[in-house]
Amino acid sequence: MRTLDDIWYTRTPLAWPLLPLSALYCAAIVTRRLAYRWGLKKTHRLNVPVIVVGNLTVGGTGKTPLVIWLTRFLREHGYRPGLVARGYGGKASHWPQTVTADSDPTLVGDEPVMLARATGCPMMVAPDRVAAARALLAETDVNVIISDDGLQHYALGRDIEIAVVDGERRFGNGHCLPAGPLREPARRLREVDLIVANGVADADEFAMRVNANDAVNLQTGERRSLDQFRGQPIHAIAGIGNPERFFNALRAKGLRIETHAFPDHHAYRADDLTFGAAALLMTEKDAVKCQRFAQPNVWAVGTQIELTDDFAGRVLALLRHQG
Repeated sequence: MRTLDDIWYTRTPLAWPLLPLSALYCAAIVTRRLAYRWGLKKTHRLNVPVIVVGNLTVGGTGKTPLVIWLTRFLREHGYRPGLVARGYGGKASHWPQTVTADSDPTLVGDEPVMLARATGCPMMVAPDRVAAARALLAETDVNVIISDDGLQHYALGRDIEIAVVDGERRFGNGHCLPAGPLREPARRLREVDLIVANGVADADEFAMRVNANDAVNLQTGERRSLDQFRGQPIHAIAGIGNPERFFNALRAKGLRIETHAFPDHHAYRADDLTFGAAALLMTEKDAVKCQRFAQPNVWAVGTQIELTDDFAGRVLALLRHQG
């Protein structure tokens, strides 16, 4: 049976019956965008620069590793970054919610907890990103806000837009939801400040490479190089937008893996991890939900990204222009 990914990322006629719905979706998206541009809907500006890192397609493109890189880069250059996000999947009874490394991912979402752990930055989540940003400014001394996702959340005014593109799958069949993977028409990229391609970049894009890093044991905290897992049977799980990207990163390290893909934001249970005594590698995003019942053979694999100096310089130039 064909999955949506199969339909979206191949030129199959199975998408054709969905094209009328895609046309309606695109019309609604464009109308909503124009409502903000013409002032019919209000965009809220803040007194600090706002950087939005998002994408046009459903699923993972690598924006979260880029957000982590941005927080570290900005700190190195004297900024005090804070983070906001929707808190997708969080079941908190009220919003906004402060996120720390110890927050419960079932309340605030898995990606925010992973970001808080990876960056140590102040973070606030809410379905209303304007409310999250205002709460963050009221409770902290951040002087630049990074929105993880939210390219389509036009109520939050932004000073810099960074779109992350999957350098391999690009925009699939080029159709908007539900016939294709696009949240907005691809021409929306003409309006963003910077385009980052995770993988192969076009002429007007900045190339980003995401590499698998060391693995950390979820039970003991021990850190190991991935080289130490070579030559042994390994299970790998991923509940992210594009699991194959994670699996391929492990294979690139010379690991022999048996893969297990789960839906994005999967709510893991202990029996999801029962693959015997062999080492089990997972993403950091999955790890925040699995740590409480992880066995000694479970490891979280970190990521490290490579970006050009040109991209770093452009980010600083755009920020300084805001000042």
